[in-house]
Amino acid sequence: MPQAMMIGELARRTGTKVNTIRFYEDIGLLRRASRTASGRRVYDDADLQQLSFVRRGRSLGFSVDEIRSLLVLAENPERDCAGAAAIAREHLHDIEERIARLQSLRDALSAVAVSCDGGRAAECRIMEAIADWTMPMNDQPADHHPAAPTPL
Repeated sequence: MPQAMMIGELARRTGTKVNTIRFYEDIGLLRRASRTASGRRVYDDADLQQLSFVRRGRSLGFSVDEIRSLLVLAENPERDCAGAAAIAREHLHDIEERIARLQSLRDALSAVAVSCDGGRAAECRIMEAIADWTMPMNDQPADHHPAAPTPL
């Protein structure tokens, strides 16, 4: 029989804030919890596993939509896992692009940081370099998240 736990216990065991658990329920990443007679949420081991999966996916940088698609695949274990592989490849591509942006930024900052020997802020080469730095071609801002594939 599944072990019943309240939201605080689920939060503690997964390292998730209570408000985040409620949010995940609201957006469908976690099923709606059953309730006690007094209205308190009750979770079981399956909820613990699913929330742990969501948390690990988020910590790896997967978007909410990507995780939702992966959960759909997990709910249908007989399906081909090509969808999961496609999501992982797209995510890997995004990570590689972010790494390239960060390396470009590191190179630009490194070049000016070693040449700075103090002086007035109005003449600061670091400030000038940051103001003039542009992202590599075909790049997008760090907060851009491409549309995730629709659930299969």
